[in-house]
Amino acid sequence: MHQRAEHHLRVAVVGLGYVGLPVAVRFGQKKQTLGFDIDTQRIAELRNGIDRTNEITADELGAASELTFSDQEQDLAAANFYIVTVPTPINSAKAPDLGPLRSASELVGRAIAPGDFVVYESTVYPGATEEYCVPILERASGLKLNEDFFVGYSPERINPGDPSRGIADIVKVTSGSTPQAAAFVDETYRSIISAGTHLAPSIEVAEAAKVIENTQRDLNIALVNEFSMIFDRLNINTYDVLAAAGTKWNFLNFTPGLVGGHCIGVDPYYLAYKAEQAGHHPEIILAGRRINSRMADHVASKLVKAMIGKGLGIRGQRVLVLGLTFKENCPDVRNTKVVDLIGSLKEFGLDVDVFDPWVEPETAHQEFGIELLDSLQPDAYEAIVLAVPHADFLTSDWQDLCKPLKVGGVVMDLKSVLPEQANAITL
Repeated sequence: MHQRAEHHLRVAVVGLGYVGLPVAVRFGQKKQTLGFDIDTQRIAELRNGIDRTNEITADELGAASELTFSDQEQDLAAANFYIVTVPTPINSAKAPDLGPLRSASELVGRAIAPGDFVVYESTVYPGATEEYCVPILERASGLKLNEDFFVGYSPERINPGDPSRGIADIVKVTSGSTPQAAAFVDETYRSIISAGTHLAPSIEVAEAAKVIENTQRDLNIALVNEFSMIFDRLNINTYDVLAAAGTKWNFLNFTPGLVGGHCIGVDPYYLAYKAEQAGHHPEIILAGRRINSRMADHVASKLVKAMIGKGLGIRGQRVLVLGLTFKENCPDVRNTKVVDLIGSLKEFGLDVDVFDPWVEPETAHQEFGIELLDSLQPDAYEAIVLAVPHADFLTSDWQDLCKPLKVGGVVMDLKSVLPEQANAITL
């Protein structure tokens, strides 16, 4: 059954983004591994020890002595254990966009041979691996599932910008298309994951586990975001309320804010899509999504009210937004809701500048049409919004951070990280 894989494991990781590269590097420390990506520039950078995501250092790349990189399809044929880590975004209708998954499946299907394994790590709705991906693999390869090749699903749990939780430090959920295949997939991952693995009873269970992890977090954040909207109307400080409530042992520690990124703001739509197909309308999940999607407008309105309260004009006044990424201390701008905030501020007639040393200016321009500042001018803005609390912004005195602010201006701190002396508006 596993004759090719058991003879000598040769891993190929398809897609070298925030998920795929750490997987490839970890396997490449112990096993013959090919890191594959269709982005020729990405491959050239990695061969030179450069990871534009800043998740993997040059030393870590160098330590993966068994890892090679390629953008040539023919190189995939030498592998026998394929791991697919391509993006799974949503389209303009907030439905799953499986285009990258389809392309990767076709690519891998053309490469696999009898005895091979294909494991998906991309976030999908329950059933997608076997209902959507497997038929593509079978058509492209001419092989039959569980007779000629086997599949598995092991959801990614990468946390960008968090060096304390690398891939080896997070328990890995595994699954396979037969009990024997599942055991082999689990054994393979267990060889590189120090934290251990959890073998799920089916691929669908593993898929469902992944999609509810982020849906649960999305709903908890939506709840505190709604608290924030209510307390704003009541003139009560949300963070004071959370600090008081948090003294109870079982109170969950979530804070309000913008919800973006490639997971939390996307995964609930995958589950909702499958639920609708099954005849169930997911009311709570979609209500949470609606609340979190409104937060950029809420933040903009709150800032404008504060400016009016200080006697400041609105139309044509200058606002500085600090941070563009979807979270702190990483260059990841996928689905960042700071862009929505900037759009909302501009709709009020404000003139918005953006500064983020973590983001390449070319990326900001190409993705969003935003021209990032390369330096900050003192005494230039009526308001400053600390949208993303990068360590770069917090290492110096808060007064240095506020130097671009005019006297009498407004400071807004979306994560409540500035000291009380800053007199910042929070959510």
